Amino acid sequence: MAWISSLYLAALRAGQAMATEVGDATFAERCGRIAKRGSEELVKQLFNGEYFIHKPDPKHADATNSNDGCHIDQLMGQAWALQVGLPRIVPAGQTASALEAIWKYNFTPDVGPFREKSRLKGGRWYAMAGEGGVVMTTFPHGGADRAAGKGGFGYYFNEVWTGQEHQLAAHMLWEGLADKALIITRVLHDRHHAARRNPYNEVECSDHYARAMSSYGSFIAACGYEYHGPQGHIGFAPRLGPESFRAAFTAAEGWGVFKQQREGRVQHDAIQVKWGTLRLRTLAFEAIEGLKPNNAVVQLNQEKVHAALKVEGRRVLVSLPADAILSPGQTVEIILS
Repeated sequence: MAWISSLYLAALRAGQAMATEVGDATFAERCGRIAKRGSEELVKQLFNGEYFIHKPDPKHADATNSNDGCHIDQLMGQAWALQVGLPRIVPAGQTASALEAIWKYNFTPDVGPFREKSRLKGGRWYAMAGEGGVVMTTFPHGGADRAAGKGGFGYYFNEVWTGQEHQLAAHMLWEGLADKALIITRVLHDRHHAARRNPYNEVECSDHYARAMSSYGSFIAACGYEYHGPQGHIGFAPRLGPESFRAAFTAAEGWGVFKQQREGRVQHDAIQVKWGTLRLRTLAFEAIEGLKPNNAVVQLNQEKVHAALKVEGRRVLVSLPADAILSPGQTVEIILS
């Protein structure tokens, strides 16, 4: 099952990262080796050339299963890996294909006609006729007749769950599919407009269901946010409106505001602490496309600070000579040109 397998692989990469952090090279190597082989097997065993499927356990052939269906969560592990800065667990090509398939087969501007035509009957109406959403699982190449089994919850596949929609939208933002991500998020919010439902309770699977809080993943993805508190690292690569961007951020000991402005071939980034403290040693940004910065002017509270610059593709890493501790009202500014 792709979504569970991908979560397992993401957990392995997380284990590798944590082991590296504490100096356990043996366990880090083991996790990395298993994850690499697992990623290869995930594609070999479950990618059908368009998206990732589910191979039911032959010992439990009568269990509810999504078999050849296109499932909304098939890339959940990859989405989480991107959110926390782990290595890829699903190759970019297969990821792009699967995301496009989910958009093609599972997104609908009107759930009503889909439910009428679905070979699977039943399901709770979290999205009503006339409302859009992303359906949990569709069967564009057959398999609906084998899905229900004896599990008793095959109707889940007909439903629309906000937590999964937010996860999908966040992943699409990370992968450069911003327009599709915004459409999914918009129809979800339209369903929960105060004139229709409680906008503070995006019901799915149950009332006040915690999974809907995956919406925060879309915010992180929109910011292209990365953070490592112990290392004093912070980074931003806005996916929406990078020419003029502003957003809040949270860190281990404080929170603040990030701003980015682009004018011609010059990029101005600023981080200001509003509450608590922020310890910085390295900062990462995404440069203007086609620009390879060779100069970075760094100012800490309007005083110039010497900094080293490293550029890899569009990624720019600014390294300070020593830790900088920002308090409320203090700002670090970086001008890339």
